[in-house]
Amino acid sequence: MSAVSSLVPARFLTIIAHLVIVISIFWSRENNVKACLPLDYSQEQYDEQDGKLVVGLAVTLGLFGVELAGFFSGVSMFNCTQGLLSIGAHASASVALLFFLFEQWECDIYWWILSICSVLPAFVEIVLFIAVFGLKKKPL
Repeated sequence: MSAVSSLVPARFLTIIAHLVIVISIFWSRENNVKACLPLDYSQEQYDEQDGKLVVGLAVTLGLFGVELAGFFSGVSMFNCTQGLLSIGAHASASVALLFFLFEQWECDIYWWILSICSVLPAFVEIVLFIAVFGLKKKPL
């Protein structure tokens, strides 16, 4: 088994782990939203912070769609660079989001995790899409 083909299952599993944790945060976001608010907060403040967190989670799910489309289409499935970047980013995101979930970190931290661990691999995936479909390069 080559080194590239051994990255494929690891990449898939780290993406799925990250996805499961994001869905868990979506369903139990009440405590994280309350951690973002002062002790005396109004319903409007709660709704605003909840809306921001839902938008962040929705953006993350959209970026998962981009990455999984590239992965399953074969554009980046065997690309070693994208595989390593994706594994590192999603494994880091999984650990960070578990702390976010259980330690009830403030909502601003979610945006940092999103930008580093979801936007970066999705951006590289889009570049690979452009290279393969737009510039007619080989997927590897």
